[in-house]
Amino acid sequence: MRYGIFSDVHGNLEAMTAVRKGYEEEQIDRFVCLGDMVGYGANPNEICNIVRDMADVVLLGNHDAAVSGRMDYSYYYDAARHALDWCARRMTPENLAFLKGLPYTHREGDLEFCHGSPAVPQEFEYIFTREKARELLPSWDRMAWVTFIGHSHLTRCFALTPNEVYDVVASEFELQQDYKYIITVGSVGQPRDYDNRSCCTILDTDTWQFRYKRVEYDIESAKQKIIDAGLAYNFGARLLVGI
Repeated sequence: MRYGIFSDVHGNLEAMTAVRKGYEEEQIDRFVCLGDMVGYGANPNEICNIVRDMADVVLLGNHDAAVSGRMDYSYYYDAARHALDWCARRMTPENLAFLKGLPYTHREGDLEFCHGSPAVPQEFEYIFTREKARELLPSWDRMAWVTFIGHSHLTRCFALTPNEVYDVVASEFELQQDYKYIITVGSVGQPRDYDNRSCCTILDTDTWQFRYKRVEYDIESAKQKIIDAGLAYNFGARLLVGI
């Protein structure tokens, strides 16, 4: 089985179109979206339409929850609140119902999928340091062998033993039975790992090889759409440098 696992599209149609095309050469059997289809970018409905058609499993991200009325986002900073309000006003009834019905987590055998930390999925906590990953050690016995998350827009991977956490620094690696893994899949629509290319991932369960895939896309068009929509300039400008 070959999984295509992606997250954090954030309304970036140019990036999602490029990733979908890039996946065509990978012989993917099953697609999983880890959430945050909306927010920041100018094409939330188009992204929801693509993901609804493409993915076998779709999970709820914090921006999806905010836009669909499933969480309070009054504490978000002004530009983020404005973007979420902007999205909420433009969602079609079909896509709003889609977001309202999404689950927080999904598990398939040894694999678990969620947007943020699996400890309390509805709180959307970040895991982007070894210290944060270490907080999961008391839950070692309940954890899946491999947990895939999004949320941070980074490409951080951690290998866990019952007592310690190790960084996995590689764009491709083979999963080992001696560890449990937390794998952050990066962001399709707003990468923040200083690589401005769109990011998605592939897992082959026949060989247990995991790989990050980077895809070039029309960043200038995505940026200009954000600016033209009246969303925060920085949401577009940061796409140029991947931060």
